[in-house]
Amino acid sequence: MEKYKYIKWFNEIGKEDIPVVGGKGANLGELTIRGVNVPPGFCVTASAYRDFVKETKLEDKIIEVLKTINVDKAEDLQPKSFEIRSLIMKSDIPINIKEELKRAYEEFSQRLELDNLHVAVRSSATAEDLPEASFAGQQDTYLHISGVDEVIKHIKKCWASLWTARAIYYRENQGFEHNDVNLSVVVQKMVNSKVAGVMFTANPITNDTTEIMINASWGLGEAVVSGIVTPDEYIVSKDNSTIKEKNIAEKNTMIIKNRNDVGTLEVKVAEYLGMDKVNNQCLSNDEIINLTQNAISIERLYNSPQDIEWALDADTDQLYILQSRPITTLKGEKEEMSENKEEKLETLVRGLAAAPGINSGKVIKIKNIDEISRVKEGDVLVTVMTNPDMVPAMRKAAAVVTDEGGRTCHAAIVSRELGIPCIVGAKKATEVLKDEMIVTVDATRGVVYKGKVLQEEQNKEDTASMNNTVGISDELMNQLAPITGTKIYMNLGEPSIISKYKNLPFDGIGLMRTEFIFSNLVGAHPMYLLKKGEEKLFIEKMAEGITKVAQEIYPKPIVVRLSDFRTNEFRGLKGGEEVEPIENNPMIGWRGVSRYISSEYEEGFRLECRAIKKVREEYGLINVWVMLPFVRTTWELEKVKKIMESEGLYQSNNFKLWIMAEVPSVIFQAEEFAQLVDGFSIGSNDLTQLILGADRDSGILNSMGYFDERNPAVKKAIKTLIDAAHKHGKTVSICGQGPSLYPEFAEFLVEQGIDSMSINPDTVAYTRRLVAHVEQKLILKKLREIYW
Repeated sequence: MEKYKYIKWFNEIGKEDIPVVGGKGANLGELTIRGVNVPPGFCVTASAYRDFVKETKLEDKIIEVLKTINVDKAEDLQPKSFEIRSLIMKSDIPINIKEELKRAYEEFSQRLELDNLHVAVRSSATAEDLPEASFAGQQDTYLHISGVDEVIKHIKKCWASLWTARAIYYRENQGFEHNDVNLSVVVQKMVNSKVAGVMFTANPITNDTTEIMINASWGLGEAVVSGIVTPDEYIVSKDNSTIKEKNIAEKNTMIIKNRNDVGTLEVKVAEYLGMDKVNNQCLSNDEIINLTQNAISIERLYNSPQDIEWALDADTDQLYILQSRPITTLKGEKEEMSENKEEKLETLVRGLAAAPGINSGKVIKIKNIDEISRVKEGDVLVTVMTNPDMVPAMRKAAAVVTDEGGRTCHAAIVSRELGIPCIVGAKKATEVLKDEMIVTVDATRGVVYKGKVLQEEQNKEDTASMNNTVGISDELMNQLAPITGTKIYMNLGEPSIISKYKNLPFDGIGLMRTEFIFSNLVGAHPMYLLKKGEEKLFIEKMAEGITKVAQEIYPKPIVVRLSDFRTNEFRGLKGGEEVEPIENNPMIGWRGVSRYISSEYEEGFRLECRAIKKVREEYGLINVWVMLPFVRTTWELEKVKKIMESEGLYQSNNFKLWIMAEVPSVIFQAEEFAQLVDGFSIGSNDLTQLILGADRDSGILNSMGYFDERNPAVKKAIKTLIDAAHKHGKTVSICGQGPSLYPEFAEFLVEQGIDSMSINPDTVAYTRRLVAHVEQKLILKKLREIYW
């Protein structure tokens, strides 16, 4: 190996070399030394750039230009940035530096035994990727560069990119001295990728460190990083590598190698790969798991959450790690929004929530960099695709909305750093949103609403927790609540009371009964409204009630149990007497799913489905799931699922379908049911009633001790269900007061591995403390068995 003054090979570089090769270079060296599969390469050290500007007398000239720049005025910043870059490109590289660059590239070609070596030429600022500031994307990257002359030319282009308008502006606003930031250049073997993208080892949207977010698209990863394509998005659990969520995008564009010249080309996916690839999942499940395992390994190397660029080689299917850096945008948990629950929301566009938050403002549409001066303080910046040149405008903007891009593109990262709500991949935002239009950007849910809505309430309620007689607020109670492995959900009936309980320490709504909406908001029988042609009233009112709750607790899940009125209760609604039969035993009569699939009520059930769809799609509240009550058979479940699908409600990672486990047949066929649903909620009242043959409303039997969830037969049924559900990876909850009333019953449920408990608001804090105590007791018991 020849000796070099300005060259360091990856296997010679460690994390302590940031001043020499910049953050990117040091990182690639560190990954290489630690055995990560990184495409090989070398770094042109920062001293080469420093010696270049000194020997060409450029240093003083650059300083003189910098003294006259007003970085807040694009009309001044842009031309002076161009002036500095022109000075660099017109200056010849000193002969000693140029000769060394030639020798390094030739040696690299010989090592790889390639006559026509293609490389990526990447900038690596010496302050880049430090934890206190992200310089990602501030300098340039050039792909598929071949031939020594082209490589040297693009190294010089990287040096010049230290002085782009966006880089100058970024350094000024981050407090970096311009002369303290130098530039190394990474020259790395090019991976001809079939699929590439970015992955985060902590969910950058929710700040959940137990999840990995993977963005992927066809071709080179530059399409994902630069935001020209909306990528597929996969959310994976770190704990067990379970794929929790898939969002398959419409991938219209890809970047490939330019066969006729150096560099790359943008092509249409449909033309290059075929129309079927546009909406196809671009990673197999096995590839997703492989990426996840590599991400976890890299995170362990650095002992911090990482932002990782990766590529799958088109020829070998080998996974290459192109870059890894600390995530700079993770923050504490988002404060819950307190929204005006009475206002009517009109959805304009929807996209991916890239940077959380909510803001209102006037729409300003930007086509290119020349127009960014139009954006004033408090405006909503709308563009086809965000790019780093728009940072000065983004800093002024109240929010950002783009047609294209993914949650991990550079502009999304910068938006999170700046604390600006950002929605990307909104597709038709630039068509639908008009200049000067007032909108509200809800980047927690990924929805743009018409007008100024969803503003935080000015007067917050200062109510004391029902669980605390000394007046500690619910908000403080939430902060002091113990962490439990078993989720603590809350039951809710009347939607309007959610504001009273929203700060209790619960993990979601495990049971929201729609009967209260039927009675208080709708007030009439669905079939009666259909008969009168007023079905829209039902859909609007039911959607309104669910929306009130879903907005308040977002992104926590809300499991909406669809109507479970018995015939005698339905008759009490307006028009009910005209359409409801009289049953001798309505408790075990025409209720739940048997009603939904019958010709006498199917159209009424469809109205409920349409209301759910409205909440999820028009309002973007994808935290709304559905639970079906009083399920008896698998065939009726299959039939009702087909009805739901015909109304646009398809089971997916974004839309969970649970059933109540309250009829013994569900217990006996638990494995069959588990393959049809995402979860169960044990209706302990009805299940106890039907197992013991004891009317839950019978005062006599209750007083005699017959009705008790702790009965061995009931507990055996619960254990059977939990075991069967977990065998198929499905969740089990329980709704009812049993766990709150009986500590030993709560202990039994935790021991059996129940995933969650849903209880009434007045016992939420108590039950969480109880479950925490039980979990600690079980852990201690296990430790004693091991060590004693």
